[in-house]
Amino acid sequence: MTAKKLTDAEIGAWAGTIRAVRAALENVEAALKARGLPPLAWYDVLIELRREPAGRLRLSDIGERVLLSRSNVTRLIDRLETQDLVAREACADDARGAFAVITPKGRSLMRRMWPVYHDTLRACFLDHLDERETARLAELMRRIVAANR
Repeated sequence: MTAKKLTDAEIGAWAGTIRAVRAALENVEAALKARGLPPLAWYDVLIELRREPAGRLRLSDIGERVLLSRSNVTRLIDRLETQDLVAREACADDARGAFAVITPKGRSLMRRMWPVYHDTLRACFLDHLDERETARLAELMRRIVAANR
């Protein structure tokens, strides 16, 4: 069975989404680097930890939330731990499992990174949409994500 051919509009929507996300992420990364701050992946891990009531997550859960492979999560947590931004805790019910726990220094780094992230995201992405467009885009993305789970 042959799939329905993509229209120019469909190709444009897909390619435009990829380009917009890539451009925004590149701008955020460049802004963080220009201010001597670590990469966005560090913030992504720290915010996921901070969102948890106990400030901790299993390494496997971090990988799922930030879309990193298991080996990449391990290496990133190693770097964060070296900088005292997270600490590791053994998992009581799984001897092979471990938790990453955000430290006060990790929370402090997040507070320094957020204004740069926020301002750059606003300037390169959100300022180009009105409130109605932003709400519509968020709904469309939720629908696409839900359909792919």
